[in-house]
Amino acid sequence: MNPRVVLLGSGGHAKVIIGMLEERAEFEIIGCTGGTGDRKDVLGYAILGDDSILNATLQSGTRHTFAAVGDNLLRSKLLRNVEMLGFEVITVVSTHAIVAPRAIVERGAAVMPGAIVGVDAKVGYGAIVNTGSVVDHDCSIGRYAHVCPGSSLAGGVQVGEGAFLGTGCKVIPGIKIGAWSTIGAGAVVIRDIPANVTAMGVPAVVRSAGA
Repeated sequence: MNPRVVLLGSGGHAKVIIGMLEERAEFEIIGCTGGTGDRKDVLGYAILGDDSILNATLQSGTRHTFAAVGDNLLRSKLLRNVEMLGFEVITVVSTHAIVAPRAIVERGAAVMPGAIVGVDAKVGYGAIVNTGSVVDHDCSIGRYAHVCPGSSLAGGVQVGEGAFLGTGCKVIPGIKIGAWSTIGAGAVVIRDIPANVTAMGVPAVVRSAGA
């Protein structure tokens, strides 16, 4: 019997994670957490309730979980919570992704269909390399970061914790993107980006700073 897993989240991102888990057939999905509203299930898997059900779920013998939400800050909070409860956080890599044998994908990370992770690249704890994106050799994707669909990172790019790289952005080699910064969709990053800012445009320039 495959080990059981409960997914944290019940939105579109959870649907993709469900599809990836079904491809591999390594876990039995018992259901999802999240706001129920009028919906009772996600792709046929029950919405079990909010996060208050997690302790009982753990006690019933389901020891594995995965944070299936796209929002970086929320995902970081969910992962910290389930680690404190005692869950084992799994890693989800699509069978349709290409991950170099010498790449590292840490626990809690997701590598989506069509994504490429190059040699000596590292995808950090709880990070997302989304559909059709490229993380080339020697890149480092920080904890809880999100590389959105269709983005391309050339060799040696360093992405800080919690950073969000919007759909279709491009990053030239050796660039550093600071923690919890946002890169706008379609941006082209040709110089380092500090922490806690938003950068947009071609080439990308800082448009706003966080608190």
